[in-house]
Amino acid sequence: MPNGQDLSGVDRLLLRRDLADELLEAGPTPHEAAATASAIWTHLGLPGEPPSASVLAAAIVLQQVAEALVARFRLRAPSLLRDALVQVERAIGVVPATEGLARFSQAWRATSFPLHTQDRAAALLVLGSSLDNPALTSLHALQQGPELSLNTGALLSALEDELSGHGGSGDEPLPRLLRAPAEAAPGDLQGQLNWIADHWAELLPESVLSSLLRAQDLHAEESTPRGGPPGEAPVIAFEGEEVEAFSHDRDWMPRLVLMARQSFVWLDQLSTTYGRDIRTLDQIPDAELDALAASGFTGLWLIGLWERAPASRDIKRRRGNPEAEASAYAVRDYVIAAELGGEAAYADLRDRASARGIRLAADMVPNHVGLDARWVAEHPDWFVHVPQPPFPGYSFDGPNLSSDDRIQVFLEDGYWNETDAAVVFKHVDVASGRERFIYHGNDGTQMPWNDTAQLDYLKAEVREAVIQQILAVARRFPVIRFDAAMTLAKKHVQRLWYPAPGHGGAIPSRAENSVDQATFDKLLPREFWREVVERIAEELPDTLLLAEAFWMMEGYFVRTLGMHRVYNSAFMHMLRDEDNAKYRQSIKNVLEYSPAILERFVNFMNNPDEETAAEQFGTGEKYFGICTLLATLPGLPMFGHGQLQGFTEKYGMEYRRAYRDEAVNEGLLDWHSQVIFPLLRDRQLFAGVEHFALYDFVQEDGSVDENVFAYSNRGPEGRRVLVVYNNAYESTAGRLSKSSAINIGDVKEPSFESRTLCQALDLRPELYYGLRDLRTGGWFLRSGLELLDDGLYAELDGYGCLVFVEFEELEDPEGRWAALAEELGGASVPDLRAASSPPASEPAKEPRRLPPA
Repeated sequence: MPNGQDLSGVDRLLLRRDLADELLEAGPTPHEAAATASAIWTHLGLPGEPPSASVLAAAIVLQQVAEALVARFRLRAPSLLRDALVQVERAIGVVPATEGLARFSQAWRATSFPLHTQDRAAALLVLGSSLDNPALTSLHALQQGPELSLNTGALLSALEDELSGHGGSGDEPLPRLLRAPAEAAPGDLQGQLNWIADHWAELLPESVLSSLLRAQDLHAEESTPRGGPPGEAPVIAFEGEEVEAFSHDRDWMPRLVLMARQSFVWLDQLSTTYGRDIRTLDQIPDAELDALAASGFTGLWLIGLWERAPASRDIKRRRGNPEAEASAYAVRDYVIAAELGGEAAYADLRDRASARGIRLAADMVPNHVGLDARWVAEHPDWFVHVPQPPFPGYSFDGPNLSSDDRIQVFLEDGYWNETDAAVVFKHVDVASGRERFIYHGNDGTQMPWNDTAQLDYLKAEVREAVIQQILAVARRFPVIRFDAAMTLAKKHVQRLWYPAPGHGGAIPSRAENSVDQATFDKLLPREFWREVVERIAEELPDTLLLAEAFWMMEGYFVRTLGMHRVYNSAFMHMLRDEDNAKYRQSIKNVLEYSPAILERFVNFMNNPDEETAAEQFGTGEKYFGICTLLATLPGLPMFGHGQLQGFTEKYGMEYRRAYRDEAVNEGLLDWHSQVIFPLLRDRQLFAGVEHFALYDFVQEDGSVDENVFAYSNRGPEGRRVLVVYNNAYESTAGRLSKSSAINIGDVKEPSFESRTLCQALDLRPELYYGLRDLRTGGWFLRSGLELLDDGLYAELDGYGCLVFVEFEELEDPEGRWAALAEELGGASVPDLRAASSPPASEPAKEPRRLPPA
């Protein structure tokens, strides 16, 4: 792979000769030069901050640009410098002019210029433009010596004065042109580079443009914020016309409802609950599986099943948690952990769960393994690595963390003293003594995952090895969740690890490993995930592939790459924050682009990386309103560990047990059983999108209440469902009548339709309809003609919710139902038939209330 050694150009910089040689001995890259510059600063006690790698790279580019401009001037006005020097000699004298050039040649290293007089003068002009650039202040101490204030300074001033009155064949005067980038963006190196790219790209040689792009990459690496909180969730949107290649669902897939469990934590909690030691998978009581099945769960995701890398555990214990386990995502090998009972215990649990209609799900972590994983010992070249540390300041003097005698692995010392989060660790092959510096797993948005090693997806043998591992997991688990799947989309492999020049910055030091587009496409000719999907479809088609994917790639992962399901983090973030208009718009965008994407979403109220559902949504009306959406929107509902019980502790991936002694919120669990579990058990009614419709909730003044989610669907045998939920504290009232646009065509040739409520639910205007609300048990009576003409009117308290899953068709030849509807005036009754018989209707029972928050 290209290593970017041509990026530096440090030997081209016009530096003081007493410092230049020392700087050049540091090595060829900007990072190496920057480390030496910092040492020089400290040794000489120079003022200000030493130049960083990006400053050095930018200074090189600015000098190359200046040289190109001078060369252009000299080509178009060959006598310009010669005539200017003659005039300078007249102005300041021959001796001062001659001595000025001589001092410059002696005191400044300028290897890119020959030694004759006019070239020395050209180099001096370039130096002058650099010294006047306020964005290069940190470089000036390496450029400006005491000699500049003597003859050299006088010569430079006189030369610029003389040239300021002369353009070259219509150009601006050369001194002004050399300072144009700094005048356009004073104090902003990136701004100057951008200005050059925008205004002078056609004037510059290809080599200079290449250096400019890489300098921009280095600046992006240094300036990108890392490790902060996640930003605001974006509205789901689509661009372009991606290829449609949905994978076919098996009949069980749309009915999947997933419960997540942290394996070690769950077993420890079960031990407390049952008063006996429960440590392996085969010891999980049948009663737990019975309860899951009875509640409507058809999938059990066991987090942390695989053998974990001991180095991860060692790191966490050395950092202060003496009982920490290795991270569940620092995998040593894809075998069931011996502590969980191994393969035999897993097989026992699998068979018992299957007998109850529950399929087991497992993680597969495709982009990295643990520091001392089997592959790290046996195939070290499968990982992204470099032969020397990418930053000269790195040191690896800490303990050997490897549990494998074949290798030694060392974290960078900054981890131990909490001063840095290095992008690589040191790997030593014990037999040969060879050192490699392997990159940690990294998604570019946070700090590197320091207990992992990043696989190199430009290697075909790596991709095939991972596919074989995925197939091995699929032979045991019918549901596979791919951790951080978006990092292996082709464009993100490139962005993170082998950026094209001008597109780097995601991961520090990788700009120096840029790969041109043609080379990258040759090494990674197609999407890795598409190949995975095709191999699974061919060899193990009864496997559901679930991708954890963000970065606006949700639609691409299911529609084009062919994953069966994809994470929909917008559900959690937007509904929690009550960004209701944004989430409604997200649904509308999906329906207008490709409605089938909606039924491929995995919706959730928390995941292992987030706070618990109880912490984010509470345990009152809002929680159950959002949980109702979770249970009734198309897609795959996924519940977090402890969500049903109201637990508030976020279990880290290294937890062996819960640290809070939390009691089950029995009221919360009971309310789930009344209003959520019936929906989960009836999942086939909600899972599809063919008959799904989303409505605007129109208030009396004609405005749309964006806080209200109103939608309908139809399931098998024409069964109907209508959900209306107000995700706001304030009460509201309005009507829902006509759906938002739905694309019934394709992406290339869309065809939009908007359905009335009667069309969407297949209601007949000549009938009356009894609508039973799941929450209160009350029945509402509505005329089909009224629903056709005016839609459905509803009043909702703050976080109020109506769920109609029973629609009774009522013929009315005698006017019985018309009379009752007029009498009720829109109110509900416990029993429609009892209410329609003498004596007249009795008052509705008091609605059941939610448990205390």
